[in-house]
Amino acid sequence: MKLRLAIVDDEKIVCKNLGKNLQKNGFIVETFQTGASFLKRMEKNPFDLVFLDILLPDMNGMSVLSEIKAKRNNSEIIMMTGFSAIGSAVEAVKKGAFHYIAKPFRLEEIISLANRVQEKIYKRENPLSGNNLGDDLLDKEFIGASRAMQEIFAMIKKVAPIDCNVLLQGETGTGKELVAKSIHRLSKRKNKPFVSFNCGGFTDELICNELFGHEKGAYTGASLKKIGLLESAAKGTVFLDEIGEMPLSMQVKFLRVLQEKRILRVGGTEPVDLDIRIIAATNKDLKYACVNGNFREDLFFRLNVVSFSLPTLCSRKEDIPVLVNFFIDKYNNAFGKNIKNISSECFDILVKYNFPGNVRELENIIQRAVVLADKDIIDIDDFPPDLQKLEFDTLVGGGIFTMEEMEKNHIEKILKITKNNKGLASKILNIPRTTLWRKMKKFELN
Repeated sequence: MKLRLAIVDDEKIVCKNLGKNLQKNGFIVETFQTGASFLKRMEKNPFDLVFLDILLPDMNGMSVLSEIKAKRNNSEIIMMTGFSAIGSAVEAVKKGAFHYIAKPFRLEEIISLANRVQEKIYKRENPLSGNNLGDDLLDKEFIGASRAMQEIFAMIKKVAPIDCNVLLQGETGTGKELVAKSIHRLSKRKNKPFVSFNCGGFTDELICNELFGHEKGAYTGASLKKIGLLESAAKGTVFLDEIGEMPLSMQVKFLRVLQEKRILRVGGTEPVDLDIRIIAATNKDLKYACVNGNFREDLFFRLNVVSFSLPTLCSRKEDIPVLVNFFIDKYNNAFGKNIKNISSECFDILVKYNFPGNVRELENIIQRAVVLADKDIIDIDDFPPDLQKLEFDTLVGGGIFTMEEMEKNHIEKILKITKNNKGLASKILNIPRTTLWRKMKKFELN
């Protein structure tokens, strides 16, 4: 199935490069420099997918989006925007856009998004096409158009059908359990149990009892036989979180389970065969733990058949706006609220913040803000005190500037964000390119 694509951007070089590469990947492509010329063509011969710039010379990209959705709701739209206009892109997603991508972008990101749309359209038009390992299951769990997240999505789809052990590594709050659940849901074991267990904070005896179960009379108080978590996950997936916290004595026992694929219940004599997939997760450097003698090297190699390194939120800040939008909608539904947006001041704080707790911390911040917000927009007063202090410190630490100094600093910031792309910078600043050149010369900005 060949998709008909339109690229609507007033920069000819963008249209040329994108069009050329999308055609190489099997798409039928037409390009337009104005919203009006595109809409005229769209009426005669609709497109399946439109890459649409938010800032056009003759009309606003949001208006073009509204007209597309009004006349052909099945067309998918991906908004293209500068970093400072991401708030508008998030609003576009609320109004029906498939996704957005921030400039400057990589061609592989564009190709990936186009392929995701093609898969979505194919499944929509062919509902009986079979068990397709598509992004529909991933989208329910993950949010993000960044390159780092696209690589994670691709890895999940590649690894899920292969029945091997997986090791997930990443900081707390990066979504390791979500990755594990997605691998399970896209695997052959998807209709069987998904069982999770946190290895941290338990003694060897407690972990043994929980994972292996026990026979009646195995110890004082064991009045009934208990099936362990490993046995209860028959033909399914077991997710072992914080595997790096497992006691060394328990690591020896678990290694034997992985080797023999059978267990002995506590107090039992008859082995029980296992048919399970193991996905383990840790926020520690297990290689370093092996060197220090805190983790068995042979167990590490057994678990580390395929490994994922999950990105921190700080390393993919371009995903923050759409994550915020997702969490606002989630907690609007949970708490019966009607929050429509977030103030620009709040958004600036979130972009500056380093998020030691990653996505989980962002979710908690937005959940709290939705609960406390008195208006239909989240404001600075709805944020935790430490984030409010961050805004105050930024203001005070920034010093006092003249209007001219503020203008220079702002232009310099936009040029840095756009990687010195003058055309994009002039769009974001809403000034002609010639004016931008004059101001750069005036302020001696290279």
